[in-house]
Amino acid sequence: MIQRRNRYPSAMTTPLTAKTLILDLLLAIEGEPLSAREAISGAALLGIRENNVRIALMRLSAEGLIEAVDRGVYRLSGAAHELAGEVATWRSIESRTRAWSGGWLVVHSGPLGRSDRSRTKARTRALDMLGFRALEPGLEVRPDNIETDIDAVRARLVKLGLEADAAVFVASQFDAARSARIATLWDGAALNAAYRTLRRDLLAWLQRAARLEPDVAAREALLMGRKAIRQVVFDPLLPAPMVDVDARHTFFDTVRAYDRAGQAIWRRVRGLPPLD
Repeated sequence: MIQRRNRYPSAMTTPLTAKTLILDLLLAIEGEPLSAREAISGAALLGIRENNVRIALMRLSAEGLIEAVDRGVYRLSGAAHELAGEVATWRSIESRTRAWSGGWLVVHSGPLGRSDRSRTKARTRALDMLGFRALEPGLEVRPDNIETDIDAVRARLVKLGLEADAAVFVASQFDAARSARIATLWDGAALNAAYRTLRRDLLAWLQRAARLEPDVAAREALLMGRKAIRQVVFDPLLPAPMVDVDARHTFFDTVRAYDRAGQAIWRRVRGLPPLD
């Protein structure tokens, strides 16, 4: 039996550590530098110790994911910007979809090596981020309703970490048994429920945010926001009737509104002027 990756909605989140917090903050502030003092202050709101933040900054720097722009001030490195740039496009992710005619995008990764753990991890991340699921070992599929054409799909997969020599193509005539299995690879009902539940939670928070203490609002904005944004980033962007496309669109709109409110709160906590 093929195991599904990214079951919904719990697998959309990653543990909040000093490292993930720093990367989340750098991504949220969209290119602005982040000082160690600001990272420590933000971490304190979430119960993360100062020493853990300093260790995380050293490790992220050693891994080449962040770089110093001044003493104790950091930004995402050039190496991190490519993936970060992909994640940052979540605000316009729906623009990547197009009408579905019933065909399937397929990646044949069977001949690719699996002994290199970092390469295998990058490959899996690329396939997950574009909503591919394993039909058989080494054969990943998803509906052909994203990007402009197969070349654009292939280029984006490679940018995200898939090996350039992987076979990426379009298929339209699977046999009956495989067609039946394909229909079970995504849980559309769970996705629809996640859209509605998370949207309801975000709207409830937006209604009470102004009554919260700034530190409390900043902490809650980050915790809820990272979960919602990851739901968007890893959404498989399935076509109708596999999911409720209108519910997804409404949820994405709500996440964008929530993100604007959360960024405004964090800027106030950091003592920065509001965005235009």
